[in-house]
Amino acid sequence: MKPQLLVVTPGGQWFREYLLSSISQDYRMHLFCDREPAWEREYLHGWTVLNTLDVDAMTAAARAVSVENRIDGVICWDETRILGASRVAEALGLPGGDPEVVARCRDKHRTRLALAARNVPQPRSLPVADVDAALAAGRSTGYPAVLKPRALGGSIGVTVVRSPAEVAAGFAVADTGHAALPEVPADDWGILWEEYADGPEISVDAAVFRGEVWPICVGHKQLGFAPHCEEVGHLVDGADPLLTDPELLAVLRETHAALGFTDGMTHTELRLTADGPRVIEVNARVGGDLIPYLGLLVGGTDPGLAAAAIACGRQPRTVPSAARVAAIRFFYPERDDTVVGSVRVDGGLPPAVDRFVVLAEPGASLSPPPKGTMVGRVAYATVVADDRRECLAALDAVQERLRILPPDAA
Repeated sequence: MKPQLLVVTPGGQWFREYLLSSISQDYRMHLFCDREPAWEREYLHGWTVLNTLDVDAMTAAARAVSVENRIDGVICWDETRILGASRVAEALGLPGGDPEVVARCRDKHRTRLALAARNVPQPRSLPVADVDAALAAGRSTGYPAVLKPRALGGSIGVTVVRSPAEVAAGFAVADTGHAALPEVPADDWGILWEEYADGPEISVDAAVFRGEVWPICVGHKQLGFAPHCEEVGHLVDGADPLLTDPELLAVLRETHAALGFTDGMTHTELRLTADGPRVIEVNARVGGDLIPYLGLLVGGTDPGLAAAAIACGRQPRTVPSAARVAAIRFFYPERDDTVVGSVRVDGGLPPAVDRFVVLAEPGASLSPPPKGTMVGRVAYATVVADDRRECLAALDAVQERLRILPPDAA
């Protein structure tokens, strides 16, 4: 019989269905969810509707499920629920059940302290309670600098400030960023002031098993809407030399050792500075924004199956990627409070397009960053091609042809 995996919340269909589809090949899945499942049902062995922010309720429900059908592993890719999922795994005595390690990743200040204790290269970072504390931090570290929430994800609330005159506005953006993820407990709120690490930003999705770290996907991040750090796209090269770069691999190993992270999937963000890689943050889960899916498009390791194997105490199967390139880009309205009637691409999609997905519901009022951030995305496109130039050209063509029509348009 296939092993049974407990999945804590499915995530959005257009961003996480590929994981459930993969996992269902080799595992039975029981889903904990806040509503009756819909599109998820074809992948599931069973489900329980409950409050997935209530750890005690989830633990009791998991024990009840396990009486009839043993749970072999617990998995979660939702940032606001990964800590609770780790507590459920701990209660059941399953791999990945180390809430202290997950909390160390969730709280970016605790991450910084752990990395500093082992001299892992990273920007200087200071917690700041108010604008005056941020200004004092600026006198210590200089400019430019970054203001960011301690426990959010997706670059929500992250702002680059280049002078004291920009600090008050940057602090306000970081502080109000918490409204974008109201499920984050108020105890996790807080703002960090960090040195600006100059250089390209990348992410590394890795499978970690018994302390061994296997990078499976390197994403090259495209940022937009400066001074805010909205993640407007990502590119994955199957033949990326960074996958075998000795310096980067050494930093990744030291990072996971410093955090005490031995088993699970991680999404580590770094800046490639003139002085080498600098760690920006570490997420104790599979990466978002379909970055691991881009890795699948270039023939790489299946992140869902890797995550499921580790959750059940099994060594993941990792495979080398092909020499292809895949990318994603997110599209936003030009103006605040744009009411969306429909979305179309004039002239059709370029051949390199793998997916074009409209995210905006008819009648939705959307805004670009900083007001809209991730929730202001109207649509996305993924592409796969033989080289970076072809990928980016296809995405440029989609962007040029994209039309956001008002509700009364014919």
